Amino acid sequence: MITSVQNDRVKSWQKLKKRKVREETNCFLVEGYHMIEEALKSDWKVKEVILGEGAEIPVWIKDLDTYFVSNHILKSITDTKTPQGIAAVVEMNQPEKLQFQKLLLVDKVQDPGNLGTMVRTADAAGFDAVYVGSGSVDIFNEKVLRSTQGSLFHLPIFQENLIPVIEQLKTDGFAIWASTLEDAKPYSSLTVPAKAALVVGNEGAGIAGDIIERATDKVQIPIWGKAESLNVSVAAGILIYHLAHLFEK
Repeated sequence: MITSVQNDRVKSWQKLKKRKVREETNCFLVEGYHMIEEALKSDWKVKEVILGEGAEIPVWIKDLDTYFVSNHILKSITDTKTPQGIAAVVEMNQPEKLQFQKLLLVDKVQDPGNLGTMVRTADAAGFDAVYVGSGSVDIFNEKVLRSTQGSLFHLPIFQENLIPVIEQLKTDGFAIWASTLEDAKPYSSLTVPAKAALVVGNEGAGIAGDIIERATDKVQIPIWGKAESLNVSVAAGILIYHLAHLFEK
């Protein structure tokens, strides 16, 4: 059992909290039985499993490199107040660009919970992929991962500059719906496109102007009460399901 924070293996796990190290090593940490099981079911490579004292040993662990650690060590590599007793190092998959029809594009969203919730909603609504633009929180941030509840492993997620992505999507015949409050149509007035990409923006500033100007349609959700706006993940959820519903008709 590993009990020292000076252990080289422990130090390597702790470093995975930093985005730069995750990108250099092409690996990230996940915590909890559910997340690890979802990674395995979706054919992501689980490189190492880390088990704390007294943790239940799952049957699937026999084929994986496993390290037993003290609970003090487990707490040092996770960011939850009450660790679930198990964590894992997972290798990043390289997503493939396939024949997509329904896409979510995320511009500079900073809050991990918001990004994770949007990925989970897009997954639930049957979207084909998510593009996370430059300036957004890292999709492999631990809080983002927890908020996805495993949806990260279910659909392709690209972290790219959205401008060239949008230009290519328009060339490929996609309608680009930008969620904004200014000069926008009610979302319910739009008709079903052949292919569509929904763009949502930063919690405070919204979508960047150079992205809005490239949109084929600007859409808004009516506000009937006194609230100034909706949380970005709530607004995204409404629009994601509206678009999914149009494609189901």
